[in-house]
Amino acid sequence: MEHVDHILIVDDDREIRELVGNYLKKNGLRTTVVADGRQMRSFLEANTVDLIVLDIMMPGDDGLQLCRELRVGKHKATPVLMLTARNDETDRIIGLEMGADDYLTKPFAARELLARINAVLRRTRMLPPNLVVTESGRLLAFGRWRLDTSARHLLDQDGTLVALSGAEYRLLRVFLDHPQRVLSRDQLLNLTQGREADLFDRSIDLLVSRLRQRLLDDAREPACIKTVRSEGYVFSLPVEILGASA
Repeated sequence: MEHVDHILIVDDDREIRELVGNYLKKNGLRTTVVADGRQMRSFLEANTVDLIVLDIMMPGDDGLQLCRELRVGKHKATPVLMLTARNDETDRIIGLEMGADDYLTKPFAARELLARINAVLRRTRMLPPNLVVTESGRLLAFGRWRLDTSARHLLDQDGTLVALSGAEYRLLRVFLDHPQRVLSRDQLLNLTQGREADLFDRSIDLLVSRLRQRLLDDAREPACIKTVRSEGYVFSLPVEILGASA
């Protein structure tokens, strides 16, 4: 039976929930709508979804708090698309820092939301193009780290698992498949998010900063991800394929 993507919509505005839910259903997606964080938690306790559309401005736990909570729980790999009612760069930056995969500013066209959802789902399921390593179930070693590309787990030298969001995993995978090669911000954004950078788009810089924190990489003197002034970033460590993961 063909899989139908299941989208969870979390928004306190009943009209938006119903309009978005009905539009996505008409376009072949399965949808569930909830009004707040409590209902979201209750639903996710017994269900899995393919993507969560999460409003930032909600009473009680706002979308930023809920996104942070998702990223440390069992749904940490589920893509999150955040909605913000304000055209506020701060909201977008914080949302990306919390682990959101994309964002959309209200008011928005339902058609654009559908396109963003489909793009995020494609990015989540497809490895970036031009990868050096195409086989699944591999362990990639670099420095004191190991990346299990089958389970999508980052492991330190003691075998301790370090949680990665979907966006962080995709960025790390791009770096590991193009080691010791300068990649521009446009290239990184295209490979990880399938779009080109706007003039003031800082999402890749924020994502690099988050990934450096996961890798315990000193931003002032990074050993893994180095900044190349006016050009982009380079993953400076050699990468070794250890073989099939357990």
